[in-house]
Amino acid sequence: MAEQITAFGHKNIRGTHKTTFEFTKDRDITPRGDCIIAVASDKGSADLSTRFKKQARNPGAKITVTIAADGVTEIIKGRGHPNLTFTHPTDIVARTSEYICSRTLMIKADKSSKQLNKKLIEKMKNPDQKIEIQIKTDQ
Repeated sequence: MAEQITAFGHKNIRGTHKTTFEFTKDRDITPRGDCIIAVASDKGSADLSTRFKKQARNPGAKITVTIAADGVTEIIKGRGHPNLTFTHPTDIVARTSEYICSRTLMIKADKSSKQLNKKLIEKMKNPDQKIEIQIKTDQ
């Protein structure tokens, strides 16, 4: 099961957060949002399909996020969890920790925004840069 998301870059993207990365439907962000790596997303957590949410809640579910911008691609792997709610209207957050809230897409991610390819982060600082995101679950 896969979800496709389109988002864009922003001049305030920093990609320096040590434990998370985030996509948001918001169009404007401040430099304080150091985990945000894409804005103007066409989906928030609540917009993900019922089928995807069900599969991501399976115990042991594996989730893979592929982010692509202008020929640079990054793959991040993490885990689903039965307590994921997927109810936040604007944000999708991947976490290296096991913390779960309405914004959480996956836990135990193998990369945070700080660990993403620096060439990708540089591209994401361009407000005209289109960012393609694919989120897959194996169950």
